[in-house]
Order: sequence, then C-alpha cells, then structure tokens
Amino acid sequence: MKLVRDTGLLAWRRAQQLLRNPVWLFVSLTVPLLYLALFTPLLKDIPAAPGLGGNVLDEFLPGILALLAFTSGANAGFSTLFELQAGVIERLRVTPASRLALLLGPLVTGMVSMFVFDLLLVAVGVAFGFDVHVPGLLVLAVLLALFYLTMAALSTAIALLTKEITGFAAVVNGVNLPLMLLAGVLLPISLGPSWMGVLAHFNPLYYLVSASRALALDVFSGGALWQAFAVLTPLCALSLAWATRVYRRAVA
Repeated sequence: MKLVRDTGLLAWRRAQQLLRNPVWLFVSLTVPLLYLALFTPLLKDIPAAPGLGGNVLDEFLPGILALLAFTSGANAGFSTLFELQAGVIERLRVTPASRLALLLGPLVTGMVSMFVFDLLLVAVGVAFGFDVHVPGLLVLAVLLALFYLTMAALSTAIALLTKEITGFAAVVNGVNLPLMLLAGVLLPISLGPSWMGVLAHFNPLYYLVSASRALALDVFSGGALWQAFAVLTPLCALSLAWATRVYRRAVA
C-alpha cells in the first residue's frame, strides 16, 4: 500500500512539472503529427508494394504509435539527469519514500502522457480515414505500455550510470536511428533486402511494430501478437529489475 501511495504522489509531482512546461507538450505532440501529415502522402502512390495495401494510414499510424512509445521511453533519462544535477534526487533520498516508487512515479506519468498523445493521434487519424478497431487497440495499449516501461527503465538506468547529459545523449542518439529503421516504423521491413529482415528480428521494436499493424486491423491470429508478448514481457521485467537495482544504489 505504501508503494502505491508513494508512486501516486511522485507521479502527480512529475505531472505538475510537465503541465508547467507547455513547450514540451507542444513539441512532443507536434513531431508525430508531422510524421502523419508529411510522410503518409508519400506512401499513397505505392499501395501495391509488399507490406502495404488497402488504407495506407492503417499501416502507417500503428508504426507511429510504436515510435511514440519508443521515443517517450528513451527520453525518460533526460528528466532523471536534470533532477540529479539539480540535487532533487539527493533530497529525495532522505525522505521515507519507497525507493522503487522514486523510479516508478515518473515512469507512470510518462506512460499516461504517452497514452494521451496516442488518443489524439488516433483521433486525428480517424479524421483522415484511419479505421478504428477497439479490441485490437486495447490489446495494443498493453504492448505499448510494456515497451514504454522497458525503454524508460533502461533510459533511467543508463542516465544514472553516465551521470551527465553528453554521454547519455550520445547513447540515445546512437541507438535511435538504427532501431527505428530496423523496426520498419516508417516503411515495412519487407520492402528492404533480406539481410535487414534478419537483423530486424534482433530488435524488440520490430516485434511491437509488427503486432501494432496486425492489432490495428483487429487481426489476432498469426505469429506477430504472441511473438511481441513473448519478447516484450520478459524484457520489460528484466529492464525494471535492473533499473530498480541501479536506482536503489544511486539513492542509497
């Protein structure tokens, strides 16, 4: 019970910080909207390509939702570094708050804000022809939460280990583009050569993108869904366990 209460209080604290920074909220929402507005029209002339068919937006929007989970989680470490350098974490360590809650509170806030952006993106997508299948989107929300928590936990742990923005930013920027391209976020990986398809199977984001596209079409059969859960569930558990260990050492 104490863990839940402490997590809720720390999540609300982080939410208040985000609401005081409207520029961050504006930029976070604008980027995925720009992808929809500027990239989707480029796909309309290749509907017969492998991996693309029917309504292009049904293929592209799920990839953007997966990308938002990836970027939201990967950037979580920046907030941790700002608080570390400002001495906030040093002050929190003398409080009776649960050490696990100190980690989970900001992650919960980030996940809620991600889902708010997801709902806005889906609403905009519907206006342009995206087909909504509620059961598939509900299952997709679980996968998005798993992947966000995985990336946010890893990001927070790496931030605490590097302890400075330059090194952390180098790590995040170094893995951002390869993981995104090898996941088929913007274009299905089937459009690339076979060697890219092989490498993609070592990328957890690839499994999320594949399942996202299937679930957005309300398709529960096939291997994409169970493969995504089989990869992301243990990966999320391992990431949270490692991040908790790193965080407890940092605030011990």
